[in-house]
Formats: sequence, C-alpha cells, structure tokens
Amino acid sequence: MKYDIDFKNYFKKCNLISICLIFISVIFITFKGLNYGIDFKGGSLIEIRVDNKNVQVSDIRRSLNKIDVGDINVKKFGSEKDFLIKIEKKISNNDELISKIKSNLNNDLNEEVNYRRVESVGPKVSAELLKSGLISIALALLIMLFYIWFRFEWQFSLGSIIALFHDVLITIGIFSILSIEINLSIVAAVLTIVGYSMNDTVVIYDRIRENLSKYNKLDTDNISNLSINETLSRTLITSITTLLALLSIFLLGGEILKGFSFAMILGVLIGTYSSIFVASPILKYLKVTYKTLEKKEENIVP
Repeated sequence: MKYDIDFKNYFKKCNLISICLIFISVIFITFKGLNYGIDFKGGSLIEIRVDNKNVQVSDIRRSLNKIDVGDINVKKFGSEKDFLIKIEKKISNNDELISKIKSNLNNDLNEEVNYRRVESVGPKVSAELLKSGLISIALALLIMLFYIWFRFEWQFSLGSIIALFHDVLITIGIFSILSIEINLSIVAAVLTIVGYSMNDTVVIYDRIRENLSKYNKLDTDNISNLSINETLSRTLITSITTLLALLSIFLLGGEILKGFSFAMILGVLIGTYSSIFVASPILKYLKVTYKTLEKKEENIVP
C-alpha cells in the first residue's frame, strides 16, 4: 500500500513537543527521582496469598510493625487474596528476619499463609546491579553509535543516537511521573526498546540514503517525507503486531509482568514516533544531501 502523507509539515511541531517532553522528563527524574525496586535499593520482597478475603493491607502492616524492619510497603498484588510486601531491612541476618516475619504473620492473621515468593537483595549487590544496568544501557548506545557511523555517515549516526536518547529519557520520565517501580526487568525492557527503535530508524535511514542518490534535486525534507511514506506500511505492520503481543502480556500476563510490558508498549509507541518525527528531520539540521554521500564514496574509492 502506498501512502502520501505530508509528514514534513509536522516536523517542527513534533520537534517542539519532543523538546517539551524531554524537559519535563529531566525535571521529574532530577527532582522526584525514580522508584527503585529491591534490585537496585536492597531489601526483601515477599509475595503471599491468604484464603480469607477479609484480610486487609492494614492487618498485614500492623503485624509487620511489631518488628523493627525499617520501611514497609504492603499492597494488593493482582487478586484480592494476594499481597506484596516490600521491606527495607535493617537486620544483618536475613534468614532470621524472614523467619520472624513469617512467624508474626501466621500468628496474627490466624490462618495459613502461602508464601509464593521471597526475594532478598543486599545493599552491596543492589549497588552493583544498578551500576551494571547503567553500563549495559550506555554500552548499547555506544555500540549502536559506531555501527550506524560505519553503516551510513556520521550525521545518520548522530541522528539515530539523539532519537534513542529521546526514547529512553521520555520512557524513564513517564516511569518517574507515575512512580512505577524500576527493576531489572525494566532495564531489560529499555535495552529492548533501544534495539527496536534503532531497527525502525535504520529502515527509514536506508531508504533516505537510497532516495538521496535517486532524487538528487529534491531537498532533504522532501526526501525524508518520501522515504517515510515508502516505509510506512512496514513500520505500521511491525508496530501494530508488536503492540498486540505486548497488550496481551500486559492484560493477561499477571501483575509481575505489568511493569515490563508497560515499558515495552511505551517504547514501541515512542520509538515509532521518534523514527518518523525525530530521527528523520535531524538530517536536515545536519545538512545531509546527496553530496554528503558523494563525498563518502570519493573517500572510499582508492
């Protein structure tokens, strides 16, 4: 299917929207911060199930307050019978802490408690995980920067990296605004978003480079507009099918997968948008023309 949508008329407006979204994201990340999970903050995570529907969050919190375990967060997790307990532990002996919590809950709730999941991460391990997560994202961006530089020209490389930073910053900014927990699965989602967005951008860039040589009398905006329309069918098919799978995970995959699937849904939407309205118009600002390609070919030919 061929499209004839005048995307270039929306480039400036969308760029202003993107700048505003990035600014808002940076403000929230800087001043509000991120809601780190136990993977990065340290502590204990306990998922329990009780048969009695009358058990409330306040009952569990009241039982845990009898123990000096630091900050406690209790919330319903999926069904009415499931609860998630997050604890910032202050006791060096973690086994002793978990045993005491189990004993108190069993006694105070007066019924059998099913402990579905118990996870604990020490402060040293959590700091290492946070460092490793940041390094993995930075390395992914750096390697892609050099790949696009090698595959195309430096202007394309810079444009793709700006689009990737745009996607990652806005996604993390939304997580900060909504106070969604950041854990290792979110880092995995961000890395997947980086790959997805880059793949989308490379497809459009490849067509732009091809059309620069084919229609050397057109300006960069018109070349970008033509290339986006020519690849739009592929972009829409890929994005919609990916979103259908992610929506299924978000709605049916359970509470534990909601954060990951939500991050992926955001990433696909923002990545598709940035490939069209961020990565493509950047080439005009960097003054990419068919002469840019000719210069590279002259440098390659011995």
